[in-house]
Amino acid sequence: MFSATSGRFTRPAVLLTGVLLAGLFAGCGSSDDDDSTAAPSPSATAVPSANPAAADGVLSVQDPWVKAADAGMTGAFVTLVNNTDADVTITGATSSVSPMEVHEMTMRDGQMVMQAKEGGVVVKARSEYRLEPGGDHLMLMNLAQPVRAGDEVSFTLTFADGRTQTFTAVAKPFTGAQESYAPGHGEPSHAPHGEPSHAPSASHSPTP
Repeated sequence: MFSATSGRFTRPAVLLTGVLLAGLFAGCGSSDDDDSTAAPSPSATAVPSANPAAADGVLSVQDPWVKAADAGMTGAFVTLVNNTDADVTITGATSSVSPMEVHEMTMRDGQMVMQAKEGGVVVKARSEYRLEPGGDHLMLMNLAQPVRAGDEVSFTLTFADGRTQTFTAVAKPFTGAQESYAPGHGEPSHAPHGEPSHAPSASHSPTP
């Protein structure tokens, strides 16, 4: 009788001990889970901190594109929007695929010529400025590789105050505005240091 009673009390004690141990291990396990979910937090906050720098461009960039070409010269075009209360001056541009200049189209001695734009491009406060075929544009002077339709090309603008801004443009075939940027085709070619170049021709070949 005594041993049987002792046996009845022993089982619940063992079960109670097992429950307490299970709760203890479960508590440790949940602590580890909390640590694993907390670990990504620094990286999660680091990403947003980098986003403002990318988003805080000097200008808003709209519809950037570059004229597809296999070699020689070509142009890049974009609409730049200045949402600030101060004028912004673009003094230069760079790209990994070609040396670049900021160019303009202007009349000289009755001819339309292309030349480097002295003083750069000024985007007035609260206004937009279009770099477009037949007008001011970003000139790729000597392609190091073909730029084919669908390619993405990165450009970095340099501003008068030393700031820079990078954007990406998609290459498109283009034959509008009656112009070609490859010299020797009877259409606008660049003369050194802004000297007169050929006037635009009425005929042109489609860009490959």
